Amino acid sequence: MGSMWLRRILLSPTSLPPQKPPMATLLTPATLQNPVSSPFLKPSPASLTPLASSHRRLLSTAASCSPPCPLVSVDETSFESGGERSGITNRSSKVLLKGMRYDELEKWVHSHGYRPGQALMLWKRIYGNGIWAHHSDQLEGLNKDFKKMLSESAEFKALALKQVITAADGTRKILFTLEDGLVIETVVIPSVASDSRSRNTVCVSSQVGCAMNCQFCYTGRMGLRRNLTAAEIVEQAVFARSLFTSEVGDITNVVFMGMGEPLQNIDNVLKAADIMLHDQGLYFSPRKVTVSTSGLVPQMRRFLKESNCALAVSLNATTDEVFTFILFELANHMYMWIEEHTCTHSHGGITFAQTSHLQVRNWIMPINRKYKLDLLLQTLREELRFKNNYKVLFEYVMLAGINDNVEDAKRLADLVQGIPCKINLLSFNPHSGSQFRPTSEEKMVEFRNLLAELGCRVFLRSSRGDDQMAACGQLGNPDVVQAPLLRVPEQFKMAVEVSA
Repeated sequence: MGSMWLRRILLSPTSLPPQKPPMATLLTPATLQNPVSSPFLKPSPASLTPLASSHRRLLSTAASCSPPCPLVSVDETSFESGGERSGITNRSSKVLLKGMRYDELEKWVHSHGYRPGQALMLWKRIYGNGIWAHHSDQLEGLNKDFKKMLSESAEFKALALKQVITAADGTRKILFTLEDGLVIETVVIPSVASDSRSRNTVCVSSQVGCAMNCQFCYTGRMGLRRNLTAAEIVEQAVFARSLFTSEVGDITNVVFMGMGEPLQNIDNVLKAADIMLHDQGLYFSPRKVTVSTSGLVPQMRRFLKESNCALAVSLNATTDEVFTFILFELANHMYMWIEEHTCTHSHGGITFAQTSHLQVRNWIMPINRKYKLDLLLQTLREELRFKNNYKVLFEYVMLAGINDNVEDAKRLADLVQGIPCKINLLSFNPHSGSQFRPTSEEKMVEFRNLLAELGCRVFLRSSRGDDQMAACGQLGNPDVVQAPLLRVPEQFKMAVEVSA
């Protein structure tokens, strides 16, 4: 269906037989039958060609990254994965400290002949006490021999700071270079409040790119390069505190709303969150660490069982059926019912009835083709029964002429009935190649007021950092070969053309 877009990087170059690395190939059901012929897109070797079958949906790969790296095939099992397959191994034999939970660090320190107390002192210097150590020279107060062992056996940094961009409203976008040369983006959002309720938020990425291909999101245009490791996720928060605490105050909140679908990388996300929550380190409150998802239902169920962190679900539409064409035999006892309930067009004894209920979410969020709204919301109802004083956050990006009318508001209020929740209404943030335009502020206020009248707890969230492509849905840097834009349904072509 072309609904997901994914690229995966091999764990190491040595895992391939010696050969010239192939260039990336754009894979679709058509190209599997008839390979792309292009001087810029060459098919991978036979050993890397995906196995096609009629029952398997293939996800497209994306363009070659810089520096060039071999790609391998992906299938639906990849889409479900959330394991440690980060696509990178450390070039050195040193252990990456920020990739360990505290108990793992304690065991590792003990394996080198040192006391658990040394592990705690090390942990505090990495994550707490205002030190945020990035190398062994910053480990003041530790045993000399212990420091020497760390310098020989441990690596402190998973990221290299590339650039900091400051937006007009004070939002900072941080670009980090990874060990394999890929780049990720992190955003620090200073509070606009001046009282004790002020909060400073770091928005962390969980993947390089994203496979979900949400049509309104710039990151989705990249496809997925690879998962981030737990260390690469954690260090984004460490850098945020070390770079900006003196300027904006303590970083109090973490949102997993940067590049990527966090729950597709659930193992590393859960591990990173555990490290962030530890009371001797970064010590974020569980309710101030929010993990967002587009709707991966099995992983969402696991997250709610295993984590006390907050959950945000990107909803963005309220309909759950596709445009369908139904054939009815033209019988007298049926005709009146059809005429009353649908727009009918008779064709020689057969009536074609076209339903008017268009599935917006299938179009703008292709994940909905696998996990429907009904399943998503029912799962939340079931799982939240076992969590006390817990509210899920629904995020709703408002797209002019697409999902922002009165009927959408009414359906949204009905959909969330029985789910302890809050709703955030977000303005769409335009980007290069965007098909959409933001809903007007006046209409957003009307939408919010109607939801409030219908009993919902709802908030308007203003965009931050949009002048520097640091706002929601603006992160990343797609290559020349990008994830496909899906066909615009007829009924929305006018709304999309207006934005062009």
